[in-house]
Amino acid sequence: MSHQVFVYGTLKRKEPNYHWLTNPDNGSGKFVCEGYTKNKYPLIIATKYNIPFLLYSPGDGHHVKGEIFTIDDMMLSKLDILEDHPKWYIREIDDIIVKTQGTNKEEIMKCWVYFLKNFRSDLLRKQLYDNYSSSGAHGLKYLERSKRDPKHDYYSEIKHKPS
Repeated sequence: MSHQVFVYGTLKRKEPNYHWLTNPDNGSGKFVCEGYTKNKYPLIIATKYNIPFLLYSPGDGHHVKGEIFTIDDMMLSKLDILEDHPKWYIREIDDIIVKTQGTNKEEIMKCWVYFLKNFRSDLLRKQLYDNYSSSGAHGLKYLERSKRDPKHDYYSEIKHKPS
């Protein structure tokens, strides 16, 4: 079975984790087109590892730009591992706006999107982006998992703690 997934961070082409989508050991992943979220969402860069997060707070932030890929079941399961779904990110179907090829007409594609739902409210005060690049002018270069301190709990930097 094939799925559409909308990626907005390190999985985009020319970004540090794009290789996940192109590695045949992970399954099949094929670029379809660029698009942006129909709803506004806060896209932030957080933790000491400069990880991009799409916070689930519809109506806040921007129409976030990203890329749509068609993937198979195996790739979807590998992305769930990468995104630590459902412990870390929550994967949901959302509306993504794309331009019809050769025209300026817009249409909506239903795509899987990885959201961070259980986040600290103060993260909404961070700078919000409409488009992510690890090498952007923000200077917040993403640190790949293999280079991180395995003892550091970066979940605690963003996860909401129940009172």
